[in-house]
Amino acid sequence: MKSLYLVGTPGSGKTAVALGLALKLRQEGLNPGYFKPVGSTTGVLGHLDEDGVLMKAVLGMTEDLDTIVPLTVGSFYVSGYHDPKKSRDRILESYRQIADKFDPVIIDGTRFPWVMASYGLDAISIARDVGAGVLGTMQVKNDFDFDEILFFNRYVVCKGLPLVGNVFNNIPRPMLAKTQGVYANLLSSFGYRWLGAIPSRPEIHSPTVAEYYEVLGGEILAGEDRLDLLVEDVLIGAMTIESAFDTLRRALNKAVVIGGDRSDYALAALETSTSVLILTGGLYPHIHVITRAKEKGVPIILVHYDTVTTIDRISEVSRRIRPGEEKAIALALENIELYCDWQKIIEILKA
Repeated sequence: MKSLYLVGTPGSGKTAVALGLALKLRQEGLNPGYFKPVGSTTGVLGHLDEDGVLMKAVLGMTEDLDTIVPLTVGSFYVSGYHDPKKSRDRILESYRQIADKFDPVIIDGTRFPWVMASYGLDAISIARDVGAGVLGTMQVKNDFDFDEILFFNRYVVCKGLPLVGNVFNNIPRPMLAKTQGVYANLLSSFGYRWLGAIPSRPEIHSPTVAEYYEVLGGEILAGEDRLDLLVEDVLIGAMTIESAFDTLRRALNKAVVIGGDRSDYALAALETSTSVLILTGGLYPHIHVITRAKEKGVPIILVHYDTVTTIDRISEVSRRIRPGEEKAIALALENIELYCDWQKIIEILKA
């Protein structure tokens, strides 16, 4: 069978789709393996590619993690990689070890498909080298996102790669009907294959407080036993407290980012559906804030960045399913069964 290379951008849930597909292929009597040519270890606490750790455990793979994920990079990788050929050879050798044992191989793309383009090791180049079919896993929040999907499809075809199709994933509920109707029909009118739209599900796609802490670091002032809370929205406490009440009430399971000196705002947030307070500037809050947070079971993370830097770092936060999260793993499989044309994917891979 042909290997399947999943590509997308942050928030598109590539690994959740890879996980669900691998489990479904196994149910159908196939022997899928997992490979991630270029991983990432974002965050102050990160040292392993968590997606590789998850898939190694769930699929029971005995290969070393360094084989499953042969390279890892951060945002400033160029200076650290002096031999592109050596890196490419390492990727291809690791892939061969996986492909000799598993069929098909589910290949997971890194954060963006163009990562390591400087060394010719972007997703499209690697897919060409290993002869994999490409599956776009994209999140659509607006028409510009759909334009990006069309552009990507055209690029893959221009490069002569087999384009398996597109799964729209982690779709906000308000956009689901438009995605299934307008976008699906428009995509098909251009001759590209539509393979389903998976709605956003907080259990899979919403990061936990712990994942915010991994990226931000800092000090936990309260709620150290509640870091598993899901964060479905982020609010920036820039407005006056009088103007903020309605916004605070509407946003559910949110992270509230404010300066540590905004005790009035922090106390108001704690009376609404708040998963975590992120206090910026290294300013310790009033003791009343900490006391109330402990009473409400809401974590407080104190960071020493300014608010602008904190918001920038928050953009790196993403949900990662971990081994042992049986509910999330089951939902990943359910999403493929309910919302994805997995039969068509198998048919194409066998062709």
